[in-house]
Amino acid sequence: MNTIWMKGTDIMKDIIRILQQNARISDAALGEMLGISAEEAAARIEKLEKDGVIKGYSVIVDDDLYDKSIVYATIELKVTPQRDCGFDDIAKTIMMYDEVESVSLMSSGAYDLAVEVKGDNLKDVAFFVSERLATIDGILSTSTHFILKKYKEKGIFIDNEEPDERGIV
Repeated sequence: MNTIWMKGTDIMKDIIRILQQNARISDAALGEMLGISAEEAAARIEKLEKDGVIKGYSVIVDDDLYDKSIVYATIELKVTPQRDCGFDDIAKTIMMYDEVESVSLMSSGAYDLAVEVKGDNLKDVAFFVSERLATIDGILSTSTHFILKKYKEKGIFIDNEEPDERGIV
């Protein structure tokens, strides 16, 4: 096992947790929060990136303020696993499409893969499901769920309304 992980596992987990909330935090601020120098914080982030633990950084957008026409959907797929590779080859095929935001293997239930997609409008998402996704060999069925509103994403609250402090009567 890598010695940086063995010696600083808690700090590394703290770095990841903090970066998930604010990937733009300065090395100095991160170091101050963790009780290490800015240089040490930068070195640990660089190590996480080099080792492939951190795959990238993203922006969480309030689509109501940015572009109200964007449509998100979760698509459940029932899939026939393939010999010697299970679900991996189908998942790799699906994740190559630009519309696909994420692909996840599910542990049990009525479907095998969950696919998160983004489109410019409902028609684009419907076309993607019917003409591209459903036609892939090994996909037995699809079930599409359009996302009407996002309240929280990756731990960040999207709706910035102040909570009602009055309580329920």
